[in-house]
Amino acid sequence: MAENQLPEAFESQMHALLGAAEYAVFKQALEFPTQTSIRINQRKAVEIPYPKRVIPWAKDGYFLEERPSFTMDPTFHAGAYYVQEASSLFISHILESQKIPKGIYLDLAAAPGGKSTLLSSYLGEEGLLVANEVIASRAQILKENVIKWGLGNTVVTHNDPEHFSPLEGFFDLVLVDAPCSGEGMFRKDPMARSEWSADHVSLCSARQKRIVDKAGELVKGGGYLLYSTCTFNEKENEEILRFLTEEFAFEPVRIALDPSWGIVETQVNSEEETFYGYRFFPHKVAGEGFFITVLRRPEEGYSQSVAATKEFKHHSLKRVGEKESAVLEQEVGGDGSGKFYLLQDTFFRVGGAYFRELEKLAHVLSIRYFGVELGKKQGKEWIPSHEWALSLLPKNGFAKYELSLEEALDFLRKKEQSFPDLTLGWVLLSYQKLPLGWIKNLDKRVNNYYPKEWRIRN
Repeated sequence: MAENQLPEAFESQMHALLGAAEYAVFKQALEFPTQTSIRINQRKAVEIPYPKRVIPWAKDGYFLEERPSFTMDPTFHAGAYYVQEASSLFISHILESQKIPKGIYLDLAAAPGGKSTLLSSYLGEEGLLVANEVIASRAQILKENVIKWGLGNTVVTHNDPEHFSPLEGFFDLVLVDAPCSGEGMFRKDPMARSEWSADHVSLCSARQKRIVDKAGELVKGGGYLLYSTCTFNEKENEEILRFLTEEFAFEPVRIALDPSWGIVETQVNSEEETFYGYRFFPHKVAGEGFFITVLRRPEEGYSQSVAATKEFKHHSLKRVGEKESAVLEQEVGGDGSGKFYLLQDTFFRVGGAYFRELEKLAHVLSIRYFGVELGKKQGKEWIPSHEWALSLLPKNGFAKYELSLEEALDFLRKKEQSFPDLTLGWVLLSYQKLPLGWIKNLDKRVNNYYPKEWRIRN
C-alpha cells in the first residue's frame, strides 16, 4: 500500500460510520495540512510572538497561523508553552465547565506530557498529579516536560496499570489516554496509514479493556474517570465506554457544547442511563481525530484515605525532620508549607498539603521524579539543580543574568561563553525573565550546567 493511501478496511469502516456523502468530505479533509496549536503556561507568562487565534474550547490554547521553529525559541525550552494538539485540549473545557474538584489526580498513560501539564496547571497548588508511563524511554521524556513546566505538583512514575492495585479508590480523577490504533493521526502522520490494520484495532481494543478494567477501580467515590483515544472507530471508543458501564457503577457526565465548535456528541445506552462521548472529526473541527468520554463515580463508592504516621520508612527516600525542613524552606524562599526529602544526598521539595499521599505512592509505585529537585548542599552552600532553575520556586541568594536571544541560544547549545562583569559563583541565566539554567563563574572560565542531553544540536 502506498504511504498516503488509506487502507481499504479503514475506508469501509468510516463509510459505515459516516455515510457516503460525509465520508467523501472526511476523506478530503485528511489531505489538508494540519494546524499547529499551543497551550500557554500562565505561571510563566510571556508574550508569545507568533500570530495566533484562540482555541474556543481550550483555556490558554491557541492556533498558530504557521509553525515556527520552536527549537530556536528559548521561551519554549523554559516551559512558557507546550505544543499540543488542539482537539485534546477539550480536556480543559471539561475540567472548567464541570468545576471538577481538585485533589489527587492520575494520568495513567501520560507521555509525552501534554495532558499531564494541562492537569498540573488546573490543579495548581490545590492538588497532586501522578503522571505515569509504562515505557521507560517515554517516561524520561515525560519527566523532562514536567520539569520544564515547573509547577512542582507532579509525581512521575514508571509502572504497569496492574501495579496500581493497592490504590483502589485513591484518586479524585483518573485520565486514561489509551494507546490506540492512531486513526486520528492519519493527516498529521501519513506513516500511521501504512501501520494500520483491522487486527491492530482489535488488539488495541483488548489492551484498552485491560487498562480501563484497572483504572475504573482507582476512582474514589465522587471522583471522575476520563477515557480518550486519538481514533475514530467504535471498537476503541463507544465499545470501551459500554464495557466501563457494564463493569463499574459510574454515572454519566454530559458536557456543554457550542454548536459552532463542530464537536459531535455520541451516546451509549445502558439498561438505566445514557452515557456520552465526544468525537472530533477533521472535516468538522480545526484539529485532529479525538474521542473522549467522562464518567463519575457515585458518592457512596469506595474511597481510600491515608492515615497519618509520624515516621516514614522507605528504602531510598528519607523525610527531612521538621526543624531542618523549616530552615530549608526559608533558604529556598518557599511559602512555609514545603516538605523536604532526601534521595541519597539530593534534596527534593513538595507542597505540604499532600505529602502523606506522596509517601503512600512511594511505597506502591516506581517513582522517577516528584515535586522539585533542589540539588545538593556543601555545608551551607547549595549546588543547585537544573530542575530548581526551571521551577516556580524562588532562587533567593543567587546572582541573575538576563540573556539576549543569541546568548540564550548559545547557552542552550552549551557553547563556551563569557559575560562582562559577572558575579563569581553560581549565576541563574534567564531570557525574557524566564530562567533557563545555571552557570558557574570561576573567573577564568564559565561552566555551563545545562543538561547535555537537552542541548540544542543545530
